[in-house]
Amino acid sequence: MIQLIDVHKSFGSQRVLQGLNLTVPVGAITAIIGPSGEGKSVTLKQMIGLQQPDHGDVLVDGRSIIGLRRSELNSVREKFAMVFQNSALFDSMTVFENVAFPLQEKTALGKKEIAERVATALQEVGLRNADHKYPDELSGGMKKRVGLARALLLEPQVVLFDEPTTGLDPVIRRAIHQLIQETQAKFGFTAVLVSHDIPDIFEVAHHVAMLYQGTILQFGTPDEIKSSDNPVVRQFISGSLDGPINSGVE
Repeated sequence: MIQLIDVHKSFGSQRVLQGLNLTVPVGAITAIIGPSGEGKSVTLKQMIGLQQPDHGDVLVDGRSIIGLRRSELNSVREKFAMVFQNSALFDSMTVFENVAFPLQEKTALGKKEIAERVATALQEVGLRNADHKYPDELSGGMKKRVGLARALLLEPQVVLFDEPTTGLDPVIRRAIHQLIQETQAKFGFTAVLVSHDIPDIFEVAHHVAMLYQGTILQFGTPDEIKSSDNPVVRQFISGSLDGPINSGVE
């Protein structure tokens, strides 16, 4: 579904991605983990064309998205939905209006069908009776659920999650992870999830990619990552302060 091939990306003198290669398996949850500041969110933006690489290629369904005209890129982006770290809700809109927004903007559906689809989406994420509330009346976990409901409404082939559980307590974090698992299993979309939630993420993902110093250091199943003999991977997942990540080793 998605391939990043020898992708390089810098911002001024800061080199973020340095020859990153990653193939995202179709119909599964792939988690991208790694220390802060390694370019995990930048990697998501490369996948959806929000940023262009300085060098390398990005393929979606076997087609390069580099250099596409805006209309062509927008067509590719219709395959995607994105759940942002802060949920990206409109404060002046109710939950119903926030979830309905993409249908109103991108389809010619009538009010009745939009209302039915929004009601179904909210029910899927456990928010059947929250449609009249405003974002400032919602808990952090509820906001994440609204963001997921809105993302699923256009039936995307790919959903990108940018740290979807940041700022949540452990109980709510696990509930959001379970919701992601359940909705992915039900709808079969390809999911890419940037996360710092170690070890919780190993219970959610089918595949894990460890990003370090601008490249994918290791890719495998959760069990393969947990049993890795790579010292950087082992240090990161154990949370140790001593080792190559914090010792300045290149």
